[in-house]
Amino acid sequence: PPGSEALACEWARMKIRVNCVCPWMVRTPLLEEAVKGDPSALHLAEAATPMGRLGDPKDTAAAVAFLCMPASVYITGQVIAVDGGLAAQGFQGPCVS
Repeated sequence: PPGSEALACEWARMKIRVNCVCPWMVRTPLLEEAVKGDPSALHLAEAATPMGRLGDPKDTAAAVAFLCMPASVYITGQVIAVDGGLAAQGFQGPCVS
């Protein structure tokens, strides 16, 4: 997103890094409740995801944790898709006709 890139450039001199983590569908109780009427929607999303599964909250948390580690000290202004490969295939998910 352009906002994170602009902030990354503006705040870099103050040693503040700005990155964006963008998860795809994550299997949470809220998602399960949302599709209770049509659980097959989850199967469609899994089939459209190159890794063949929905994300787990730990998948997203791991990306955020990495960005908090010294190993990522030179990373700023980036968008990290935690999406099982969905972005890599041009967002050809079930919501795209």
